[in-house]
Amino acid sequence: MKHKVLATLTIFFILVALYFVGNSYFFGEQLISETNSISETGISLPALPVVITTALVDSINPCAIGVLILLIGTLLALSKNKHRMFWTGIIYITAVYITYFLAGIGLLLFIQRFNLAEPLGVFVGGLVIILGLIEIKDFFWYGEGFSLSIPYKRSLQIKEKVKKITLPGAVILGIFVAAVELPCTGGPYLAITALLSKIGFNPLVVSYLLLYNFIFVLPLIVILFLVYFGLSHKKLEEWRKRNRKWMRLITGLMMIGLGILLILFAKNVIILGVY
Repeated sequence: MKHKVLATLTIFFILVALYFVGNSYFFGEQLISETNSISETGISLPALPVVITTALVDSINPCAIGVLILLIGTLLALSKNKHRMFWTGIIYITAVYITYFLAGIGLLLFIQRFNLAEPLGVFVGGLVIILGLIEIKDFFWYGEGFSLSIPYKRSLQIKEKVKKITLPGAVILGIFVAAVELPCTGGPYLAITALLSKIGFNPLVVSYLLLYNFIFVLPLIVILFLVYFGLSHKKLEEWRKRNRKWMRLITGLMMIGLGILLILFAKNVIILGVY
């Protein structure tokens, strides 16, 4: 009964949001065509709060958290050496951070090189909305049908790599995990990269990507420190499983909002401010 009520309310608010977005979109298009001046008609929205909010939502991703807990648990099962576990975890998180950052830089350069900000913004905005609906589906019917998760075959490969992990191997694992968990984490990051491409490619945008990725890995750093100082990784895994549907719901709602914003940004109904 509770799930039916939540499902009804969620669908209602999504439809209301899409209705107002439609009105805003056509109203904004009309204004822009009449005045031919984006700066006079667009609503300005600062970039920094958008970057921080999106990164915070992306950071509570159950996929990334689950892989780290698996890594920690395996290391502690093989050896009680917490010092080794800590540094292996740090290297792994650093590899994830650098991989995601370089991927963002590459995507920004690609968008800028081929001037794809507007068409890609509309496409990615629609895609992110669809992905958000899939995330919300998993709140009500987790594991049924298509889900945004690490492919089963890749998850088995991760478990095998974790069992044989070394300090240098943590770098390879971090790069591998960052690549295979893209179906789970890529939506918000793709959206924020497309948004930042509207500003251009400059040191400020690079600093936004650095900040975004730091916030993304921040929960992983916190979990690593908590286990190092005594918290059981089994309790963390229980917490993750108990709350993953709520993570999915929050992420899904945020992705829908982000997708809507991205379409409005692409059409210059809303302008992304520098700060």
